[in-house]
Amino acid sequence: MPTLLRIDGYRFFCYAGDHDEPPHIHVRTSNNEAKFWLVPVRLQSNQGFSAKELNRIQRLIETNQPDLMEKWDEFFRD
Repeated sequence: MPTLLRIDGYRFFCYAGDHDEPPHIHVRTSNNEAKFWLVPVRLQSNQGFSAKELNRIQRLIETNQPDLMEKWDEFFRD
């Protein structure tokens, strides 16, 4: 379960078994988790984040999308 990014208390990661799905990112804090598709960036599922937090997370993903896509490709290419 590689961590692709840590920022503002959020951990952005993927699961090794995720390779059969389109590129996406899981986001976790101690009590909450969400999943976002990367192309285009949009929420897929949410467990516990408020709407305000989800908007903030989506902006972070959009800002870092090129780097997240590159790390996704590197992880699943190997």
